[in-house]
Amino acid sequence: MSGSKDEAVLLLEGITIEFDGFKAVNGMDLELRKNEVHFLIGPNGAGKTTMLDVMCGKVKPAAGRIVFQGEIDLTKKKEYQIALLGIGRKFQAPSIFTELSVEDNIALALQKKKGVFNTLFGKRSKEDQRKIDYMLNTISLREDAGRRAGGLSHGQKQWLEIGMLLVQEPAVILLDEPVAGMTDAETEKTGELLERISEEHCVLVVEHDMDFVRRFADKVTIMHEGKLLMEGSMDEVQADARVAEVYLGKRRDADVVGAQA
Repeated sequence: MSGSKDEAVLLLEGITIEFDGFKAVNGMDLELRKNEVHFLIGPNGAGKTTMLDVMCGKVKPAAGRIVFQGEIDLTKKKEYQIALLGIGRKFQAPSIFTELSVEDNIALALQKKKGVFNTLFGKRSKEDQRKIDYMLNTISLREDAGRRAGGLSHGQKQWLEIGMLLVQEPAVILLDEPVAGMTDAETEKTGELLERISEEHCVLVVEHDMDFVRRFADKVTIMHEGKLLMEGSMDEVQADARVAEVYLGKRRDADVVGAQA
C-alpha cells in the first residue's frame, strides 16, 4: 500500500448500534491508520466485537459513517462488497480446510473465484505459486506446506488462517482474540507476525491478553459501555486513572490493566 503512516485507512465517526433499543455502541469514533498494530480493548460487553461487525458489514449502524481510503462510504454496502474492497476479518475460532494440506488452504484462499476443483487440480501459474510460497514463509509454515492442516497446533492453525486472509491482499485486517489458547512461544511468534503484517497493512486486534497488548501495540483504544474511554500509547493508557477505575473498580495512577485479562 502506498501513502504515509498518518493517512487514515478506515475512519468511523459517531457509530451507534442498537439491538432492540439497547445501544451496544453509542457514538463511537475510531481511526485506523497504515502501518500500525492497533489494539481495541475493554471489559466484556464494551462493544469491541460489535465494532468489528460494523466494520465488515455484518451489522449496520443506526447512526454514524464509515469511510474507507478517504472516499468510499461503507455504511450501506453489503458484507461481500466490503470484503472485496479490502476489509478482511478473522474470527476467534480458526476456519480452515482441515483435510487439505497447508499449501492447498493458501491456494484456495488465493483463488476463491476459481472453485475447489480448478484450484486443487488445475495447473498453477508461476505468479500464483510465488504468492503462495511467499505467504507460507510469512506465516512460518513453509516446512509444513504439505502437511494436513488438521494436524497443525492451535497456534499454527491461527497463522494459517491469517495467511489465508493475507493472500487476498486486504488493506485492513481485523483480528478477534488471535492469541487465545496459544502457548507463550506461539503468542510471541504471533506478535512478530502482526508486526510484519503491519508493514503492508492496517491491523486492528481485539484482545484480552494485556501482556500481549503491551508488547506489540502501536496504539490502544479502550471502549467502555459502548463508548470511547481512552486512546493512546500503552504507557498513556496505563497512566490514566479512568482506565484504572473501569478495569479495577478503583482509581490508580499507574499499572492499570495488568491484572485484567
